[in-house]
Amino acid sequence: MELHVNKTFSGFVLLGFSDTPHLIFPVLFFFLVTYILCIAGNLFIFVLIVSQHRLHTPRYVLMGNLAFVDVCFTSTIIPRALHGLLSGDTHISVHDCFLQLFLFLVVGSMDCFLLAVMALDRYCAVCFPLQYHLMMNKRTCICLVTFSWIFACLQSTYSTWLASSQLFCGWAIQHFFCDYPVIIILSCSGLSVTMQTVDFIESCIVIFSPVLLILGSYVLIIRAVLTLKSSQGSRKTFSTCSSHLTMVILFYSTLMFTYLRPSSIYSPTYDRAISVVFTIINPTLNPFIYSLRNKEVKIAFKKILV
Repeated sequence: MELHVNKTFSGFVLLGFSDTPHLIFPVLFFFLVTYILCIAGNLFIFVLIVSQHRLHTPRYVLMGNLAFVDVCFTSTIIPRALHGLLSGDTHISVHDCFLQLFLFLVVGSMDCFLLAVMALDRYCAVCFPLQYHLMMNKRTCICLVTFSWIFACLQSTYSTWLASSQLFCGWAIQHFFCDYPVIIILSCSGLSVTMQTVDFIESCIVIFSPVLLILGSYVLIIRAVLTLKSSQGSRKTFSTCSSHLTMVILFYSTLMFTYLRPSSIYSPTYDRAISVVFTIINPTLNPFIYSLRNKEVKIAFKKILV
């Protein structure tokens, strides 16, 4: 990937939390603990689903994919941030910065798409229980996940190419990782407004398309649940869906604030705080909110212990 930068331009500096030096050690401790919990929780869910044949169903295949993506999501951001906090070395080369941007966009987009596919899976299970295994079979699940990966890679490749083809006048990134909005602010090629528009359109596609699918699925799910005569069945369905909805609300609300707000209200401090939520807190909570509350997962876990 050819980068159109000045010959003397050697890379960027991730300022991160340098403007709040009194918070360096608390942030370091928080990042380290939550990263360990995130990796341990998501890898446990992934290995459990892979190793237990009873969990080889579309629902748990999607759950395993989400756990894998969450591990990649945090691993793209947090190790480099921990290195900067521990060593004080905040320099990142141009190529490493855009590699991090590309990987971040890929796994971030996959998180969006997987949550939407999981909502579609719940819709089929609740509204078409008799036809569920025909509608959401292994082939359908693989096709949906594969298409999501392909689209995420293509979209991320285009965004990364667009950002890396700019001429940069600045080197100080007001963030703890290389994100698209904070990089294009440094562009002096005269296309920063165009890039911001492209970023907004792509964010709308990646964020709003899954959100609309999720909302549509849950409207139909709620309508179907309200027609159930069994109150126990209704409670079970709502309990199953509430975990997924919790994940959706936490994830998409932070994404919308970060990528769909007007540039006039941009604030590095708020941007860093919100980014911490969706890059490390959400992936850490996912296995505890969603997977470990699941009955089938608990049974599979007890089977391993016995």
